[in-house]
Amino acid sequence: MVVVSSRGSSKAGSESQRRQASAHPGVGRGHCPGPTVDPLAQAQPPVANLHEYTYNDCVGAACLPFQESFAALGRDRAPLFLGRPVSLALVRRLRTQPRGANASPRGTTGGAIMLRKRLRFVGLTVMTLGLALMLTVTVSGMAQQATPTVLAEPTPPVEAEEQAETPTPAEEEATPEPAEETPEAAETPTPETAEPVVTPTEEVAAVEAPETPEPAATGKREPQLVVAGESEEVELTVYSGDLGLVKEIRTLALSEGENLVRYSHVPSSINPASVHFSSLSDPEGTVVLEQDYEYDLVNTRKLLQKYVDRQIALTTEQGTVYTGTLLSGVDDAILATGDGIKVIRLSHIQEFFFPELPEGLITKPTLVWLLVAPAEGEQRVRVTYLTGGINWQADYIALLAPDDESLSMTGWVTLDNKSGATYKEARLKLVAGDIHRAPEVGRMVSMAERVVELPVPAPAVEERAFFEYHVYEVKRPVTVRDQQIKQIEFVAAPSVEVEKVFVYEASPPFSPRYGGAIVEPDYGVRSDAKVQVRLEFANEEERGLGLPLPQGTVRVYKEDVGGGAEFVGEDRIDHTAKDEEISLYLGNAFDIVGERVQTRFRQLAERVIEESYEITLRNHKTEDVTVRIIEHLFRAQDAEIVASSADYEMLDATTIQYEVEVSADGEAKIEYTVRYTW
Repeated sequence: MVVVSSRGSSKAGSESQRRQASAHPGVGRGHCPGPTVDPLAQAQPPVANLHEYTYNDCVGAACLPFQESFAALGRDRAPLFLGRPVSLALVRRLRTQPRGANASPRGTTGGAIMLRKRLRFVGLTVMTLGLALMLTVTVSGMAQQATPTVLAEPTPPVEAEEQAETPTPAEEEATPEPAEETPEAAETPTPETAEPVVTPTEEVAAVEAPETPEPAATGKREPQLVVAGESEEVELTVYSGDLGLVKEIRTLALSEGENLVRYSHVPSSINPASVHFSSLSDPEGTVVLEQDYEYDLVNTRKLLQKYVDRQIALTTEQGTVYTGTLLSGVDDAILATGDGIKVIRLSHIQEFFFPELPEGLITKPTLVWLLVAPAEGEQRVRVTYLTGGINWQADYIALLAPDDESLSMTGWVTLDNKSGATYKEARLKLVAGDIHRAPEVGRMVSMAERVVELPVPAPAVEERAFFEYHVYEVKRPVTVRDQQIKQIEFVAAPSVEVEKVFVYEASPPFSPRYGGAIVEPDYGVRSDAKVQVRLEFANEEERGLGLPLPQGTVRVYKEDVGGGAEFVGEDRIDHTAKDEEISLYLGNAFDIVGERVQTRFRQLAERVIEESYEITLRNHKTEDVTVRIIEHLFRAQDAEIVASSADYEMLDATTIQYEVEVSADGEAKIEYTVRYTW
């Protein structure tokens, strides 16, 4: 067996083998085709080639002198078995030797077996040392993290130096023995550079060395969950355009640092972009980092979407119960059951069973804030936001006197709340006026069954001007429930002077063609025979009113002979300032009829035409009446009355008005001619 030391000369093999090889150079366990003279006397090939030649072609005791000569040549170059290339070539050669009957048990085959064993031992040793080294480094790092920065009993420096000079068991294990003393140790490869093993003494010194100890790492605290309670104060301002402004005050129990505040009981029609949060206790220190609006409310459709690929149970109208994995719930409920795939019409399902509420679905719209509080404690906060789904209008009840010359009027605020929230004990304000709003895409609000609350006793309502609008503030707290219509009295005028008038407007207003004319003779000739009945009054203090009136509906009743009141008509009014005129169209007169006839149409020139009309009014009442006739001159913008049988008033460039007296059970006629030029 050939054993090569990493220190240079060969130390294996017996003296008898060496003498036998010298006496019989051609006889041995192998054949050496190389020269029998000293290879050093020949021209020396490159070291790599000499390695390859020697160990590929010369194996056996007969080549021992040649190997010793080569070992002397490559002493300084072979780290272990005369270098890595030599070792690989030798292993390949040994593995390819034939194993015949002539093979010696101590020959080539035995050497290969021993070499494989030694290589396996070397590999296991290296792996063991590597694992031990990794384990030592890991334990050392964990000990450094767990070691406190202040040591109760520090080791004296002198003892530390003595301990440092004394090798630890880990260092003894990591240091290989010299190959000259133990041949087996020379065959055991060790890493050229081994990582130092940290001893407990060195660990203590490492902790004491830094002047400023590094603080221990602390994990980030999760935000404290805070659930807002009920509103303590609520102020509700409603505009006459499906808009409401809500201001709430609540108390939050905050922790120092980050807090996750869940603020529920907000309307489903809220405008999240309009939300404003402010702390009344610490407005400077409390800061909002994030704001979310969660509105994914639970319903059957969303539950089915969330439970796809999950187990549910359902009961049909016939009482059949199905349990399985929901595959789809869009048009039909498709279940994967033990008996196969079941398809059930949604309209035939009486009941669904879901094990739990899926994550992400909520029962109430909720505002969520991530905010930072400077200190722990309770804070009063104000939250302001706009919401849709709430509207108000004025509704007026007018009771007409028997002589039709006066009426008593009461104004009611009709508040319609479909916002999705209830406002308890709210301070209510109503803004009358046309507020401009930027167009936005609105969300549909479901219509549920709503409650109409009867008018309540009139609280004190204060009216005042605000900006370019008028504000009506209710002077007592009012609860406005969701899906409810509430009425509150705000105007009372016991006696208002009015006038009943009859108006005959044969045709609706037309817009004359700009720069042109309507020259078709029969255009606009047809007329309506109805005569309107109107109530007119001035919104003046001298007439018993003199108040800013918000837009709304005026419903007029009249006392009958039996003492009861009968409904006679209604009309809408716009926002009306004081001292302005109001005209209410209540219906058409039954006993007064009007008629208009075109009597002549001619074209005087290319851009001049004339037209004549005759208007007849018939009164079938037992009393005289006055009828107001309104005529629209619609054919061209330049219109001139060239003939008229009665006095008229020019209301504007294309409108004239007549006041005609019609006797009881009689009739009256007027004629006029108009000339158009363009």
